[in-house]
Amino acid sequence: MTGSSSQGIKTVLHPVSDLATAKKVYAALLGVPPQTDEPYYVGFEAAGQHIGLVPGGGPQGMTSPVAYWHVPDIEAKLAEVSAAGATVKEPAHDVGGGRLVATVTDPDGNVLGLLQDR
Repeated sequence: MTGSSSQGIKTVLHPVSDLATAKKVYAALLGVPPQTDEPYYVGFEAAGQHIGLVPGGGPQGMTSPVAYWHVPDIEAKLAEVSAAGATVKEPAHDVGGGRLVATVTDPDGNVLGLLQDR
């Protein structure tokens, strides 16, 4: 197998309909308060993972949780998984702080996230 390796799933985003209630549930589940608490996004850091709450599924229209695989080169990984049969759903784009994200769908329509920190 060629290409860039994955650093594993470290980020999972969950679409939520009621941000205030979801924030309480995830804080109780994870045992920590949110590190990011904005009307458009609430993020928790727990046990080496980032758990994010996205009200209404955000601009990308998420309808189910999306796990983000951390990769060293997002464009190379997009090319590699596309060549293997995945379809690009959301091309790589900067979401702030030098973080690039993209999503692809596997042949069964499951959404897989890719994330690169610069």
